[in-house]
Amino acid sequence: MPCFNVEKEVAGVIRELPSWVACIVAVNDGSTDGTATVLNELAAEDARLKVIHRDRNGGVGAAMVTGYEVALESGADFIVKMDGDGQMDSKELPRLLQPLLDGRADYAKGNRFRHVSDLQRMPRVKLFGNILLTFITKLVSGYWQIFDVQNGYTAISREALQALPLDQIERGYSFENSVLALLNLENRPVADIPMPAVYGNERSSMRVSRVVLGFPPRLARMLFRRLVYKYVVYDTSPVALYLGLGTLLGGFGTVFGAYEWRLSIQTGIPATAGTVVAALLPFLMGFLLLLQAVGLDIAQSPHLRDPRETLDVEEVPSRFVGDAAQVGDPEGR
Repeated sequence: MPCFNVEKEVAGVIRELPSWVACIVAVNDGSTDGTATVLNELAAEDARLKVIHRDRNGGVGAAMVTGYEVALESGADFIVKMDGDGQMDSKELPRLLQPLLDGRADYAKGNRFRHVSDLQRMPRVKLFGNILLTFITKLVSGYWQIFDVQNGYTAISREALQALPLDQIERGYSFENSVLALLNLENRPVADIPMPAVYGNERSSMRVSRVVLGFPPRLARMLFRRLVYKYVVYDTSPVALYLGLGTLLGGFGTVFGAYEWRLSIQTGIPATAGTVVAALLPFLMGFLLLLQAVGLDIAQSPHLRDPRETLDVEEVPSRFVGDAAQVGDPEGR
């Protein structure tokens, strides 16, 4: 549970967690309000709660990497990320964990876009931003079947988390995008779980300027790394060829066409038909090659496995009863 300036909300979030949750790791990410005091008081009340204090705010990714490391050291088999601001309903925990328990997926995340009523309740600016980032992250991560990628309500299996290079996870607000891109390289199935959004009086610490300036270069780096590793290093695929040729041809057509268009405006002499074709043809060929590459990437997106067993949501809590003594203390003391 990453916590930053959530002194008014975090107590309610932790106290509402069900008893079958074996261990709670709260990471105070350099809060400047009374979050640290509230967490320390809660730890005295609840033996399951482990509080980690970071001296400086490093972002949700930095807090989560710290929390993941502690969870793995504590012996957790399934690790859930739930923010401390009260926007995530603990009643949804069984549905989030169900696809991990029955073997269909290694990672599950919430999706607030499945119900029209929930979309209407979401702030318009936040809705537009999530839709835009979702489309971009589909391309960056390679998970084309998921939506609402900025939803931070997630669950991951121990096996999948151990396979991830935690040192390569983004520390800031592109944390969720980074995890998805790394999971794709491991070919790990991801489940999208419809759930309602919860909006209270909390204020987001995300700054628009940081998102606009910081996200594009980070997402571009993730995309380049995924494509190189997946389609060049790990395997030889026509996707790499289509992307390379498509980028070159499309870029040439765009630059050459723009140059000739500007030249015709400055001189007043219309471009010849041959010049137009010389710009348009490589642009269209490049576009078609890039479209083909996207189609192949979509086809190779990891899909959910067949379930190992039939498991109802109501059965999920019973699978964790009795585990509290084992997590955090392998000998059950």
